[in-house]
Amino acid sequence: MDLHMNGKTALVTGASQGLGRAIVKALAAEGVTVFATARNSELLASLANEVPRAAPGPSCSSRTS
Repeated sequence: MDLHMNGKTALVTGASQGLGRAIVKALAAEGVTVFATARNSELLASLANEVPRAAPGPSCSSRTS
């Protein structure tokens, strides 16, 4: 699906599981640079490893709150 969001930036909170995690994956697949935050640092780190990287450098940045 092409949402015409390539090159945009998004902040997703609650990104370690559930809807937040799915949103991060969907946005990254569309070429969006995603900044993800969550309370669970282990799940957030595993998400960063799962997100596709379309360009050099991180397409998913993670930080626990």
